[in-house]
Amino acid sequence: MSMKEAPLAEVTLRRYEKPSSLNNHRELVKKVCLSLGLLQPGDGRDSIVDIVLVLEKARKERKWCTSFEIRDLVEHSRKEHGYELKGLAESNIRRQLKRLRDILLIDKQENKYRLSEFAPLRELFESKIEKFLIPQCLERIKEYLSALEKV
Repeated sequence: MSMKEAPLAEVTLRRYEKPSSLNNHRELVKKVCLSLGLLQPGDGRDSIVDIVLVLEKARKERKWCTSFEIRDLVEHSRKEHGYELKGLAESNIRRQLKRLRDILLIDKQENKYRLSEFAPLRELFESKIEKFLIPQCLERIKEYLSALEKV
């Protein structure tokens, strides 16, 4: 009997300094992405930050966006702020959107995306990650630890 190695869910959390010194919107979103494991420290390919920024702006307007619209808005934003245009291939945008869906932060309907229920990211973190994903992961870890004690 073999068990699958692919996780059912995965949560990476990191703790950084308090955000009081950050006043740049993009830098705040970047720390959120780093804190949630969506971005690795030192990674120059940070299109996920701009994707979250685009979805946050769309949330305020209560607008659904296609992956093409997201890519175009990310490209425009990166050009406007002088960032490299890395990670903007349609396949990468869709992969990043899937990662956001996997941690329950965004919804997809008819090939359009939004932050889940147009809720603020803080609310989504609390309801989807803190109260749903993390307890499930902890419970499964405890099951493995209990099984280990019986061996």
